[in-house]
Amino acid sequence: MELNIYSSCWFMRVMDLNNLLSEFGKKIYFPQQGILKQSAEANGTKLNATLGQAFEHREPMVLDVFNDRLSLGKEAFLYSSSYGRKELRELWKNLILQKNPSLQTEISLPVVTNALTHGCYLVGKMFLNEGEKLIITDKFWGNYKLIFSHAEIDTFETFVNGSFNVAGLRDKLLEEGTKKVVLLNFPNNPAGYTPTVEEVEKISSAFLEAAEQGKKIIVICDDAYFGLVYEQDVYRESIFAKLAGLHENILAIKLDGITKECYAWGLRVGFITYGNKGTTGYAELEDKTAGAIRATISNVSTPSQLLAYQALSSSEYAAQAEEKYLVLKERYEKIKEILAAGKYKEYFTALPYNSGYFMCLELKKNSAEEVRKKLLENYSTGVIAIGNLLRIAFSAVDVENIAELFENIYQACD
Repeated sequence: MELNIYSSCWFMRVMDLNNLLSEFGKKIYFPQQGILKQSAEANGTKLNATLGQAFEHREPMVLDVFNDRLSLGKEAFLYSSSYGRKELRELWKNLILQKNPSLQTEISLPVVTNALTHGCYLVGKMFLNEGEKLIITDKFWGNYKLIFSHAEIDTFETFVNGSFNVAGLRDKLLEEGTKKVVLLNFPNNPAGYTPTVEEVEKISSAFLEAAEQGKKIIVICDDAYFGLVYEQDVYRESIFAKLAGLHENILAIKLDGITKECYAWGLRVGFITYGNKGTTGYAELEDKTAGAIRATISNVSTPSQLLAYQALSSSEYAAQAEEKYLVLKERYEKIKEILAAGKYKEYFTALPYNSGYFMCLELKKNSAEEVRKKLLENYSTGVIAIGNLLRIAFSAVDVENIAELFENIYQACD
């Protein structure tokens, strides 16, 4: 039989694809709707608050310590270990310890991943069987649906009376069943919220109560936006620091990287780090993680790892990172000022927010999708619609344009 350029269509006609795919293969898909589609539709708008990256004057917010090191030499062309480059792993572990001074338990040497998405995927495959429950807040990054498609996503309400819903988390931990897998994402995407110091103490108590009752708990800490907190009462360390040494029945897994934290999204360098009270050796977990990497991508890009190591080792890094942090904080404070004036409360209010790249507006009268489309068509403004929420990526909007952004949203609602 002669095949032509449409041979793939012929294949689909004569073969039942569902008989060939694994259960994972049947479930996996590339989303044509949602955030990716909405971001694409907002491309070219004057005010584009859809992008999960940081911009200044329409240019990427990049640190010079990265931008000035794009000539790396011949070593950049060599393979790296599936564990990642040793010097980078050791450097990142030291940074974790510096930024989380309350962390007292021994932790693993971080294993290098192809950024956070890859880290989530590996952990999901390693610790969640088909159909097992993954406990998360109901405000969560949409990509979790793809990453954990083999699991049952079991949500609890994120906020109650303007505070993090600790009671909802506790109820999930104490439900029937011994094994509990929980994912905590702070600062939260999309809400832009990190628990306060007081809330973290309550969260810690809920985990300890469950562990003491014999629950075997895996808690995945998605720290993609770690360090970007803008209020004094917010817990400034990773919640990993609280949970890693809390109880022998709790295995804490920290997922982080240079993507958001260091404004280096396209380099795709992330890390998986393990912590458990009483554990002094993590070789088996590191080996298994490296094996999973070997089986999927073999190893993470050597040029990206070299660039990350050189930039993070630079004496200029801290000052440059602080400079960009202050740019984001200024935008956050401008939003607070605008919303505090009360002009827009008839049409929308903000979900609790205090950190990260995003904040969300909850609409009172309008359809979020209709408002999003009207903003595109009439105001050259892009936002993300999620249910009855509009997600605003202030990371991508200069401070001088934020007032216009919120006025446009108001006009679109009105």
